[in-house]
Amino acid sequence: MTATTEARTAAQGTGHTAPDSPVRVSGTLRYWAAAKAEAGAAEEPYLAATLAEALDQARARHADRPGLLRLLGVCSYLVDGDPVGTRDHAEVRLRDGGSVEVLPPFAGG
Repeated sequence: MTATTEARTAAQGTGHTAPDSPVRVSGTLRYWAAAKAEAGAAEEPYLAATLAEALDQARARHADRPGLLRLLGVCSYLVDGDPVGTRDHAEVRLRDGGSVEVLPPFAGG
């Protein structure tokens, strides 16, 4: 069983979930500019169904980095190259092998 299959099995429990239940997938969080400096890394993996879940994992992983925690609340996000904008992060589903770009605010636009 692959890690992704194991993750899906664990997320789905016994397999008796509703067809529209989100399934956790693996992907990469990529930090840019100040977020990269605050995270102390350019990228890290996630195993999550939604953007909100991936960000919650990042917050838990970096609970000792208050600067990053603050930034995550004001960053813009691209999921697989598409801007999230004002959408509810809990409604933004992630795809297997996808990426989330974490873009902090910056001067000049």
